[in-house]
Amino acid sequence: MLSCSITGTFWVMVLLHAVTAISNEPDKNSNPRDCKGLQDLPVEPFPPFDQPTATVMRYRKQQSVNLGSWFVHESWMTPSLFEEASGDKVSEIDIASGWNSTTCAREVLETHWETFMNYSDFSYLSRIGINTVRIPIGYWSLGPKYCQGTPFSPYADVYHNSWSFVVRAINMAGEAGIGVLVDLHAAVGSQNGQPHSGISDGHIGLFDNQTNIEKTLAVLTFLTQQLCNVTNVVGVQILNEPHNCRELIGFYDEAISIMRKVPGAEDFPFYIHDAFNLQEFSDYVASRTDFVVQDHHSYFVFTSEDAKKSASQHKEDIETWYSDLLAAAFANQRGNLVIDEWSCALTAESLSQEPDEDAARRAFCMAQLNTYSNTTAGWSFWGYMKEDCDTDPGWCFRSAIHDALPSDFSPYMSSCNPPKPFVAGLLDRELDVKSVSLVHHRPEAIHRRRGRREAGNMTAEEQSSDKGYRDGFSTAEDFCYCGSQLGFTGQYIQTSIEALGPGVIAPGTESYYRAGFTQGLADGEASSN
Repeated sequence: MLSCSITGTFWVMVLLHAVTAISNEPDKNSNPRDCKGLQDLPVEPFPPFDQPTATVMRYRKQQSVNLGSWFVHESWMTPSLFEEASGDKVSEIDIASGWNSTTCAREVLETHWETFMNYSDFSYLSRIGINTVRIPIGYWSLGPKYCQGTPFSPYADVYHNSWSFVVRAINMAGEAGIGVLVDLHAAVGSQNGQPHSGISDGHIGLFDNQTNIEKTLAVLTFLTQQLCNVTNVVGVQILNEPHNCRELIGFYDEAISIMRKVPGAEDFPFYIHDAFNLQEFSDYVASRTDFVVQDHHSYFVFTSEDAKKSASQHKEDIETWYSDLLAAAFANQRGNLVIDEWSCALTAESLSQEPDEDAARRAFCMAQLNTYSNTTAGWSFWGYMKEDCDTDPGWCFRSAIHDALPSDFSPYMSSCNPPKPFVAGLLDRELDVKSVSLVHHRPEAIHRRRGRREAGNMTAEEQSSDKGYRDGFSTAEDFCYCGSQLGFTGQYIQTSIEALGPGVIAPGTESYYRAGFTQGLADGEASSN
């Protein structure tokens, strides 16, 4: 049975104390906050693993948003959490070490984890056609054990319940039929020296420190063990925006090798950020056959060159040479490419060059949406929510959809017309590896090409081509029934060939299967419209 949604039960949440109003510059020697100890929050169980549904979620084209500043904090997104932070007041460690005590810091963060998002947010996202979320976490999010021997060690108790909240978030998303990419946004020692990696000192301490490397690999191993058999987890991102150093590829090689050894992770998707080097890591992914996805981030707001260009010039770039660049990378690496951070943000200087700033921003933003939808396997907007969201359509999704983005993203999932919701009970397939690729297909031979010969009279090449066509057509149908379309097509075909084996796809005829599948998929998607 292929269920197109996930259900789960949730533990009753502990009652958390509200954060009281405070001054911006507290006197820590007088009038300390009245913070009380909080209760333990059990880790919820994940629902039973459903492989067919997981396959749809992991291989479908992604329309996603980032849940930034839920578990890894940035002062520009959630400034209220930094009001009594320590030090420079810019990173997670400043919150954990501030607020007068670890008890108070824990209360502040747990209140935020409880209230920043809830099930209604995931339900809303699902209704408007968003099918995936990217959740940035830090190594500290795994709990006190993983804080030991790191700068967070003195504040480990702040994260006593943190993993419980992360699991709760994944389950809430699953309840709404939304996939989750768990992104290790902050590695031990910091992969990039930026505040969003949890530190305030600017030091990149991951790649030249074996202890930090081993601790980070332990974090990634834990995440793989916990999540590879969770139905709505679409993958683990190994690092976010790492420094492009000579050790990076070696680190990725070692991490992927270790994570692949986890039982159940043989075909589990691992995402790697390309350190803003699109071509080098396109070649890296192309050199592999396993499910590794390149994540490239696209922003047009951070450099002096960005500021010099008008919004219209940025739009033209996106629709011409940049689109061609992405399309070439996509083709080079069998389609395993996503744009998992982008926004509608432009500098004031870029907008000032336009006669109608609002119209220019809308055109710029839609150019990105259309380009990423047409040239990659998916995208994720940064970010879903922030403080002062209503006045920031450049960075806040909830505001952007009323300003520069559509209010409904279902039309971008074009394989179904009308788009179907991701609900249970739509597909009922018998698993038979001889007649399926990855998702269960109907056991009878369906949608055979007109005039094809009987199997006994077909060459091995013709049999592989015919099998590919039927699998491609059925895959389009299956994903359509789940309100989706296949996104990681090349990887899906590659894994299907491996699953079917040489007894079905004769060695040397793989290219015929691929061509047949591609044609069948196109015909199946066309028949659904």
